[in-house]
Amino acid sequence: MPTYEYQCQKCGHTFEEFQSIKADPLQKCKKKGCRGKVRRLVGAGAGLLFKGSGFYTTDYRSEGYKKAAKAGDSSAASSSSGSESKSSPTPASPLSSS
Repeated sequence: MPTYEYQCQKCGHTFEEFQSIKADPLQKCKKKGCRGKVRRLVGAGAGLLFKGSGFYTTDYRSEGYKKAAKAGDSSAASSSSGSESKSSPTPASPLSSS
């Protein structure tokens, strides 16, 4: 069952209502003492929201793997920065000289 959002045209109160798709839209505001006419707001839909830990593949890795990956990242970063400063000419392909 979806959750619909409504807004009162009289007091401006916005609220959500959990109701069946087949149910008729609400007509009156739920705010105490108002009872103004409400209109259903158009929403984009909730979609799937994954909050918290446990939704990434890295969350299930062992501590040893995480340490090795960190060590690999830092050594790869230092070796790549060193190789960027040196440029070597590319050897010619044997097929290009024919």
